[in-house]
Amino acid sequence: MFDNLLPLVAAVIVPLVKIAILIGALMTAAAYLVLLERWIAAWVQDRLGPNRVGPLGLLQPLADGLKFIFKEEYTPAHVDKFLFILAPIVILTAALAIFAVIPFGSVLPPLGLEAYGVKDPIRLIVAPGVDVGLVYVFALSSVAVYGVILGAWASNSKYSFLGGLRSSAQLIAYEIPLGLGILGVVLYSGSLDLEHIISAQATSGVWNVFTQPLGFVVFMVASFAESARLPFDLPECEQELIGGYHTEYAGMKLLLFLIAEFLHMVVAAFLIVILFFGGWHLWGVTGSGDEVNWFQAIARIAVLVAKIMAAIVFFMMVRWSWPRFRFDQLMSLAWKVMLPLGLLNLAAVAVISETMQSAESPTSPWIVAGWGWAVLLVGWIGAALAAPLHDDNRPRQNTREFDVEEEIASGVKP
Repeated sequence: MFDNLLPLVAAVIVPLVKIAILIGALMTAAAYLVLLERWIAAWVQDRLGPNRVGPLGLLQPLADGLKFIFKEEYTPAHVDKFLFILAPIVILTAALAIFAVIPFGSVLPPLGLEAYGVKDPIRLIVAPGVDVGLVYVFALSSVAVYGVILGAWASNSKYSFLGGLRSSAQLIAYEIPLGLGILGVVLYSGSLDLEHIISAQATSGVWNVFTQPLGFVVFMVASFAESARLPFDLPECEQELIGGYHTEYAGMKLLLFLIAEFLHMVVAAFLIVILFFGGWHLWGVTGSGDEVNWFQAIARIAVLVAKIMAAIVFFMMVRWSWPRFRFDQLMSLAWKVMLPLGLLNLAAVAVISETMQSAESPTSPWIVAGWGWAVLLVGWIGAALAAPLHDDNRPRQNTREFDVEEEIASGVKP
């Protein structure tokens, strides 16, 4: 009797263990990525970072967490309380649920648990077999937008409301080039399954960043905008909007927003690595098939984590290196630059894929890579020719700021 129940129990316990490990790892990673970003900020700005709490400052995330926990849970009287509380829950839940279809490696070899109902190799993904993983990721990313807009609307504050308006315009605009960057990969690999996309790159030995460099550039820029990272952090622009859509939040509710922001950056790093940098694949180390030994299984996890950390460090370096765009520049970049380049990449991938399928002999992936770089060159030249050299010819606003500048230039004391 109990032997018949073992497969059912294993089918329930294994996903629960995966979920527990995933949530614990993500929460810990979010805390220490904040510390890493503060160290990088200190290094870029040539100053000391957190180094007082614990050895080398390693207990600083614990101190920050305790600070948020013991802060007063203050809710302003003028807010819509139900939506005010619902907003951070929505955005964090959506950010965590995205990871259900993101692989953290390949598979683990048999663990010797056949007697307990675990007969198949354990796939390092919470929800294996989801053939439309990218559609799922896009759907939950769109749900996260509602969390930002709900928080802005419920706060009943002009700063939060302006941040929400910016967020809705920015995220909706950049979802289009983001989707175009992904469609090129989907068309070339023939699948919406993230595991299959990694396997296709591992089998050919050529990562998509080599065959679709223009698609990578479009997707990367759109990822910065979708995760609201500098130079695209207009929804919470501190210098203008104090804190943007979460200005009125404090305590644990604010912490949920901040964790969700970091998780969006982690999701963007995962997708960049999986879609364009081969995921867990590394030549001569990880192999390319599903049959793996323990060395290859651990190597795949290590390679994937190393690539993701490199992508996250790049996100952080850009934040402390580039100034913020103006909002009109942000929207012009989406509609006038990223959208045409995304369409060009998608059309080129469609033509190349159709040519490969109609060819009598298999086409080398490196030949496809050559065509991909040619498309990147064409797109770069087109963008350079279409962009104005400068915008000094824009009509100047009649403000006191410009009056002071003109008086100083003319030698008149303002």
